[in-house]
Amino acid sequence: MFKISVWHGDLSDDYLRYVTQLGVDCLDFGSGNYFPGVEEQGYPDLDELLKIKKRIRSWGLDINRVTLPDMTETFMLERDGAERELENTVNALKVFAEAKLPIARQRFHGDTFQHMLKRWNSPRRGGYSYRAESIALAEPNDGPPSLAELDAWWARFCAVYEQLVPVAEEGDIKLAIHPSDSPLPDTPFGGLGFHKVIDAFPSRQVGYLYCCGTRAEAGGLPLVLDEVHNYGRKGRIFMVHLRNVRGSFATAGAFEETLLDDGDMNMGKILLELEKVGFDGCINPDHIPGLGGDDGVLGRGMAYSVGYIKGLFAMLAAVK
Repeated sequence: MFKISVWHGDLSDDYLRYVTQLGVDCLDFGSGNYFPGVEEQGYPDLDELLKIKKRIRSWGLDINRVTLPDMTETFMLERDGAERELENTVNALKVFAEAKLPIARQRFHGDTFQHMLKRWNSPRRGGYSYRAESIALAEPNDGPPSLAELDAWWARFCAVYEQLVPVAEEGDIKLAIHPSDSPLPDTPFGGLGFHKVIDAFPSRQVGYLYCCGTRAEAGGLPLVLDEVHNYGRKGRIFMVHLRNVRGSFATAGAFEETLLDDGDMNMGKILLELEKVGFDGCINPDHIPGLGGDDGVLGRGMAYSVGYIKGLFAMLAAVK
């Protein structure tokens, strides 16, 4: 059956106790510079990483996903220091593999077109606040990159993966790409670009951190179910971000993020489709909003999200 992962928080006893009490299984690390050693040498220190892993395991938790040092504008535009960035991310993947961690994500500068959008927080049910984005409300801009610029961006992406994939295969660690967020047409990891990753790199170690909310922003529940079926039956969904939205760029030119039960999608249908294709990895509720009475990460938003997902798990088990 599926597992639940949440963000690593501050790794304090209070936080680890709290997520353990909620019934969480794993932690995800979303920052490429979180672990000791990255600031000093450009990649994590193995001994310090193993200490963190041991501490997490002492609470009955596992590390699910880590993040490699970012491929910044320096690398993507081939500026001075680009090769050093590439060396650092390759070394980081080697360290994560030696620590026997299951999944690593690589972030890339320029995989979204945020300059083409207006973003704000707007109130939802009972006053909780969440992200919204619109194409129509954006300030005038220069538009999307040219085809030549997109081709150059893709070539730089491939230069990174050509180095990472052999390391991932040798070290038995999966490389997961998150879709472009926000998913404007022709973003590098939008619908077509996302699929192109496994076309170019057919290794079984290459796949997706599939984000239901991001892909729903592009086309709603039908698109999400179709993609889960497509990528899932190929064994390329390594973990899932489960979040809900209202609207999409395709239907409204805008969207709003919501709590899991407050959007357009039936989240149970997504889990049913994931089960059909044999997915057995982690479900992460991802963008958790603050709710009334929250006191930071030890809040009601996480309790609501984890509880909702566990309720869906229970319903799936009951209908088997």
